[in-house]
Amino acid sequence: MGKRRAPGAERRRSRGPVAAVCVTLAVCLLLTGGVVFLVNRVSSAFNEWSPPGASDVEPPVGTIQTPPHGELTGPPGRSDVSPVDEETAGTGQTGADEHPVPAASLPNAEWLDQVSESTGIPRRALEGYASAQLVLARELPACQLSWPTLAGIGYVETHHGTYAGGEIGPDGATTVDIIGIPLDGTNQTRAISDTDGGLYDGDAEWDRAIGPMQFIPETWEQWGDSLSDGDPDPHDIDDAALAAGRYLCADGRDLTAAADWESAVLDYNSSGVYVADVLAYAHAYADAA
Repeated sequence: MGKRRAPGAERRRSRGPVAAVCVTLAVCLLLTGGVVFLVNRVSSAFNEWSPPGASDVEPPVGTIQTPPHGELTGPPGRSDVSPVDEETAGTGQTGADEHPVPAASLPNAEWLDQVSESTGIPRRALEGYASAQLVLARELPACQLSWPTLAGIGYVETHHGTYAGGEIGPDGATTVDIIGIPLDGTNQTRAISDTDGGLYDGDAEWDRAIGPMQFIPETWEQWGDSLSDGDPDPHDIDDAALAAGRYLCADGRDLTAAADWESAVLDYNSSGVYVADVLAYAHAYADAA
């Protein structure tokens, strides 16, 4: 894909130290069930959670009561997104890298407010998921990607970019870089030697999963894309959600078909438990919206 600068380096100078995040991730992942083995990604399988009000501990951002796994036999129906009206919004807003984003690729404010409140998904994370749906509805309409699937992945992977104590900022980038443990063959991970010279994950010996949608550098190099036509940034929810959507839609999949949906999420993370968790959250978000 060509040589590029470190993604978002200039505008993330004030973020928390990557090393501290990695230590926090390693400890927390071990406490919550460890790292799940997979071919292209590492996922912290957040299986232990409580709905709001179930304990004195504040639940993770985006937690929602899910339907019983055994009752789900396929993906939720496609959820609509209300886009910004191009006639009233002009050509669109400026993205994080100062490139204009077409209005048709952006969900409108009223829709975001309503769905964020009803689902518990942070508004800025929801904007990234919904924008990816709007883009791919035009580019790959047969895929029928729907934002609840991306939201399900985003919750299971990093609690919508809030894992390790950060959040998604107004520009779409996480305030703390979410970087996983080294994929060195320990902790039930597949050993993946460094593929990016530490450009994305700061590790020149082993690859690590990066960003709110947890890509490994090699996979990001193949699928990374930018909503604003700037340099793709795996720590930016708009870019990461769009890349995740493209990855799920690969091979001519129709994500309203149960077999295609399951195949897509298994490619994202080859764990049956992971697929069941993402499916449950996708249904919960679609129902709540």
